[in-house]
Amino acid sequence: MRLSMVGLSSVDTALTWIDTAIRRLGEEDAPLREAMGRVLAEDIRAEWPIPTQDSAVLDGFAVSAHETLGASAYNPLSLPLIEVAAGAALPAGTNAVVPLEHGAAAGALLISAGTLLGPRHIGICAATGLTQLPVVRRPRVRVMVARTTRSSTVDSNGPMLCGLVERDRGIVSQYIAVDRRRSALAEALATGGSDIVLLVGGTGPGHDDQAAPALAAAGELAIHGVALRPAETVGLGRNASGVPVVLLPGSPAACLWSYELFAGRAIRRLGGRNPELPHRSFMMTTTRKIVSLIGMTEICPVRCRLAGTAEPIASFAEIGLMAAVNADGFVIVPETSEGYPSGASVNVYRYDDR
Repeated sequence: MRLSMVGLSSVDTALTWIDTAIRRLGEEDAPLREAMGRVLAEDIRAEWPIPTQDSAVLDGFAVSAHETLGASAYNPLSLPLIEVAAGAALPAGTNAVVPLEHGAAAGALLISAGTLLGPRHIGICAATGLTQLPVVRRPRVRVMVARTTRSSTVDSNGPMLCGLVERDRGIVSQYIAVDRRRSALAEALATGGSDIVLLVGGTGPGHDDQAAPALAAAGELAIHGVALRPAETVGLGRNASGVPVVLLPGSPAACLWSYELFAGRAIRRLGGRNPELPHRSFMMTTTRKIVSLIGMTEICPVRCRLAGTAEPIASFAEIGLMAAVNADGFVIVPETSEGYPSGASVNVYRYDDR
């Protein structure tokens, strides 16, 4: 059973709600060796000049720059030379080894807040003598799977979500199965101790689907039903404490795309990261027609071929999560489009492991 397209929120409406409702978490101090891959929370400035003294950057001879004016192969000059090793202090009166732009004056901005820290950032911070850095706190994510007491189905969604949360640098603070009864779900949604809650399953319109009414009882159900294939029954809201909640469908393919477009965006925003999809994109040419229903945003899996071409393959509606497994990436067809003809130029998001 599906929700009617009438009354479904657009993908843009859902994304706007996330961007308005979610704010970056606070900061914490991380040891320098553990700060790589984290988001810097405050500007880092040099407390003293770097390097602390005029130093040679390579083996050679120290000279005074003004004494070399006019020197060339046709006009050799005789100068007193002092041999220096890389990293050694320059002798007094010499100044020609280190260009000014290779260093930083005291108080100069070294790294801006919001930077995703890499090895080069760690290196310059170590050069300043820093041992800790102020970084954005990693979001604590509670993953809950709605199950019936009779259910014997293997849970593929929970492990998949835990991997996605880790990819987006969140921390799975709890991963539990919850009874699908409305009262049990509402109680679980109201529990504290996390920065965001992901509830999987029970999001549809069926009699046993109690996730949406449970969230309404536990706080606020802001959106239920989005014009996105394969994830029409996704829901967004907050519990009574203001903690954001994302309701993800139980179908693995729908769960994946509910996370990628909505839950992942919220987690990345909480962690101060770029909220956009964490996949590189390339303009490619379709090898055959892509068909989509107007009024629905649709995820179309593709294989990437030689010469920059993208081949559409069996859809998520046809083969479920295997569509993602068989694909090299995907195309997002907007709700205003009926698809693309063969030979069209499309934006392909590529999976990093391909």
